[in-house]
Amino acid sequence: MEKETAKKIDHDLFRRVKTGDMVAFSTIVDRYRDRLMNVIGRMPISREGAEDIVQEAFLRVYQHRDSFDFKHCFSTWLYTIALNLARNNLRKKKRYKFFDIFDLQNKEVETAVQAKVPSNIGPALEQAIDSLPDKYKTAFLLRDIEEMSYDEIARILSVPLGTVKSRVNRARSILRDKLKPRLEERNALSKGALLPVNIF
Repeated sequence: MEKETAKKIDHDLFRRVKTGDMVAFSTIVDRYRDRLMNVIGRMPISREGAEDIVQEAFLRVYQHRDSFDFKHCFSTWLYTIALNLARNNLRKKKRYKFFDIFDLQNKEVETAVQAKVPSNIGPALEQAIDSLPDKYKTAFLLRDIEEMSYDEIARILSVPLGTVKSRVNRARSILRDKLKPRLEERNALSKGALLPVNIF
């Protein structure tokens, strides 16, 4: 129901955007700017580069507003545009950007903190996510950070539903394998225990 409400709000706003209503467009930007940065800003792109990409994405949305099909979710269209721009940027530049996943408002991360996973595991987690192949990292960020549905991610990435699920599961598996030794070293978990499955 919440998803349907968000979709309706977006559609109502974008109908006004199509008429040239800049107040409605500003509202759209406010609704999605931080969410886009939450994904694009965690790719191996500089902060400044990510901000440019997000700005360009909104510019293209406005320029091509007449091509939007209201059969679809506005968010899917927007993320597709932004991720395509990011991929084009990554083809030209190779930069690393680390981030602290423990700053993210995510239920799984909160669970990890409550389970007394040591704060000094943060840098290891940053590096583990940064080391993920791009196709796994993007799927992971959209699913576990942005909390998008598998169907929506499949449309954004233009891949089959099964491929999305496989990539997300593979990303989670890689992260668990990379973090297990560090957690055991710090005695964060009992001997031989695996990182809880529901952390990701």
